[in-house]
Amino acid sequence: QVQLVESGGGLVQAGGSLRLSCAASGRTIENYAMGWFRQAPGKEREFVAAISLSGDNTYYTDSVKVRFTISRDNAKNTAYLQMNSLKPEDTAVYYCAARLYGGSYYRLRRINEYDHWGQGTQVTVSS
Repeated sequence: QVQLVESGGGLVQAGGSLRLSCAASGRTIENYAMGWFRQAPGKEREFVAAISLSGDNTYYTDSVKVRFTISRDNAKNTAYLQMNSLKPEDTAVYYCAARLYGGSYYRLRRINEYDHWGQGTQVTVSS
């Protein structure tokens, strides 16, 4: 089993930046693609970004392209989401997730394709 713990959320003004971390324990994340999702109040959880096992391939939802960067450090068993130029509409609880053996973008953007989830971290962007 993989346990995932997100951190780095908080309150930031529009235009600011945050870096989210997703620390894994229990197993190495080398065999897992990692994804970030978010859920705003009253809305469904949505895909934000994903990264392949090796880190060579990254995927983003259109609304965060250029502004957000997903990365991973397998040696530290941690994935990251660097968020720049934040907007009020980015306000949500952000979740990281792990999918064993990775997959295509079609799979990695789908919530039910992931095996493990963190508890989430709140990101609030004020205008």
